[in-house]
Amino acid sequence: MIILQSPRDVLLNPLQSVSGIVERRHTLPILSNVLLEKQGNKLTLVATDIEIQITTINEEVGGEGDGAVTVAAKKLQDILRSLPESAQITLDLEEKRLLVKAGRSRFSLQTLPAQDFPRMGIAAGEEKTFTVTQKDFRQLLEKTQYAMATQDVRYYLNGLMLMMDGKELRCVATDSHRLAFNSMEIEADFPRQEMILPRKTVLELNRLLTDTDAPLKISGGSNQIRFEFGHTVLISKLIDGKFPDYERVIPTNLATQIQVDRKDLHAAMSRTAILTNEKFRGVRVILEDNILKVAAQNAEMEEAQEEIEVEYTGTPLDIGFNVTYLLDVFNNLSGDKVCWSFNDANSSALITMPDNERFKYVIMPMRI
Repeated sequence: MIILQSPRDVLLNPLQSVSGIVERRHTLPILSNVLLEKQGNKLTLVATDIEIQITTINEEVGGEGDGAVTVAAKKLQDILRSLPESAQITLDLEEKRLLVKAGRSRFSLQTLPAQDFPRMGIAAGEEKTFTVTQKDFRQLLEKTQYAMATQDVRYYLNGLMLMMDGKELRCVATDSHRLAFNSMEIEADFPRQEMILPRKTVLELNRLLTDTDAPLKISGGSNQIRFEFGHTVLISKLIDGKFPDYERVIPTNLATQIQVDRKDLHAAMSRTAILTNEKFRGVRVILEDNILKVAAQNAEMEEAQEEIEVEYTGTPLDIGFNVTYLLDVFNNLSGDKVCWSFNDANSSALITMPDNERFKYVIMPMRI
């Protein structure tokens, strides 16, 4: 019998950290469960879907007895959420049932043996380890993750490529229609190594990491990667595949470059997007003397047009783009200005930031 006593949030907060990867219905029933391990005042919670594992430790629990058990993660989370914040929670294990008690509330949950719960780990000695701040790594992800593919048959595109190269950590995502690149310096010096993180891993990291200077320890191996931060450890398998050569995709020496106010451009794109074709989401970007126009037309022949003043005196340009791809990048940048570089209507365009040479966003044109 495990007897655990704690305030509701002492149990709920770590449970919410790990349960994001748990599927309610799984071919292996135990993968819908969370593993609870108690030793003295330390409670360890573990969740996995075989590809990713998240572990978190809380050392503030009370109660007598030690032991381990697995229980349905979503059900336990829903129960705890439904109870008052001030509730004092007691967990009792009786035979094959976990009893959750709070005040006059009683819940009896089915369990599965802890020894049947699958665990992941990185083989010692093969990983390369370095430490960054959570804020810096989260910003690295935020500026690139939106360009990942979704359910592409080229499975290596359904993730994000991390590359360690000397003292630089690079981050690249592409769905073959656009590509986002960002990089940062690290206090290490490694030979060039590529690691492709699954989409689910990237989204979980973005959810769990904070915008603080708290440390994040990253250990990359040949087929797994580990992230350690606060009381949490996330281990993920890597996607086995060859990521496209992103350096060949990023255009150089583009003939035309303009600087635009990011918020003005984002607002103009958002309004114009209302009247785009719902399937193709195309907008025309028209450059004339000191004017940038954003125009759209849909199947009902409804039209939208926005104008923004820019410094431009070159040859007129008329290029079509997917407005969703443009809104994605403008949503995830933070500077006041963006640089937009073009060649012609048939070539990729490049979006950068005036004060940040490490970020690049390539977008293919489309016919409208």
